[in-house]
Amino acid sequence: MTDLRLLVGDVGGTNARFAIARCNDGRIWLEAHDSFPAEHYPTFRQGVAAFIDGCEVKPSGGVIAVAGPIEDGTIDLTNSPWRTSEKELGALGLNPVRLINDFEALAWGAPIVTPEQLASLGGPDAGDPLATIAVLGPGTGFGVSALVRDVHGREMALPSEGGHACFAPGDPVEDEILRILRRRYTRVSIERLICGPGLLNMHRALAEIDGRETHIDDPAEITRDALADPNSPCGATLARFCAILGAVAGDIALTMGARGGVYIAGGIAPRILPFLKASPFRERFERKGRFQDYVAAIPTRVIMDRHAALLGAARVAFQEAAGR
Repeated sequence: MTDLRLLVGDVGGTNARFAIARCNDGRIWLEAHDSFPAEHYPTFRQGVAAFIDGCEVKPSGGVIAVAGPIEDGTIDLTNSPWRTSEKELGALGLNPVRLINDFEALAWGAPIVTPEQLASLGGPDAGDPLATIAVLGPGTGFGVSALVRDVHGREMALPSEGGHACFAPGDPVEDEILRILRRRYTRVSIERLICGPGLLNMHRALAEIDGRETHIDDPAEITRDALADPNSPCGATLARFCAILGAVAGDIALTMGARGGVYIAGGIAPRILPFLKASPFRERFERKGRFQDYVAAIPTRVIMDRHAALLGAARVAFQEAAGR
């Protein structure tokens, strides 16, 4: 398959990334990377077509990871106006082409990210190599997936919409955050707090709890102020964000039986890495009562490689090509 060139993509609510994937001696190589804001093209198909038109050698097929659930080969992105289908993309000369969930792609990609592109958030150096790994993380939304592994070396990715599970408070302050957000949302999911827009929700709720006014309306401003002054109200917001992220990651580790490790993906964690390392993330990850020893044995890492989902999409593409 050394001459096979396949399109791989990673399309979220904000940005779209594409590359051409090749496989040589079992190793995946990505070429002709391109990235642009999704808003640059009115439709999904136009964005894909623009990338293909710029390729010197056209891809024969591919796999594109997208942020949202795929139903019958069709995607309506959760946090974007884009909508497309495998049939529509096939008209661009991609045969076959497959759409998969972006965190499904990350589940396939996490085990092949180089060690240099992983940052530890605590726990042992390695998990059980035959056990499930979980991948989760905040960006425009909050994604969750897992890669199930068994003693025979078989693997299966489990896409999910776990980010839309209910938020579970861990202390009286979080009880109040939930009470405040219920006035707006009725049902408060994890994603209402642990993502870019969720950071703003949390900041406003904490301001109300403290009896303060806040005029911040951009999550990026919260992050900037928090990194500049961890003792500021924005610092308190980001610390709470990291603590809840840790609690959620621990819950997902228990739910998935992820003794192989928990990987934090998405665009936010790499940008706040020093803050995240110093935060209550790992303490809240391990605060699981009778199962504290269980989660204490699970490593937690941040995926720093922004092409991890492309690597995962490429794994799926070449596995399917080998099976045809």
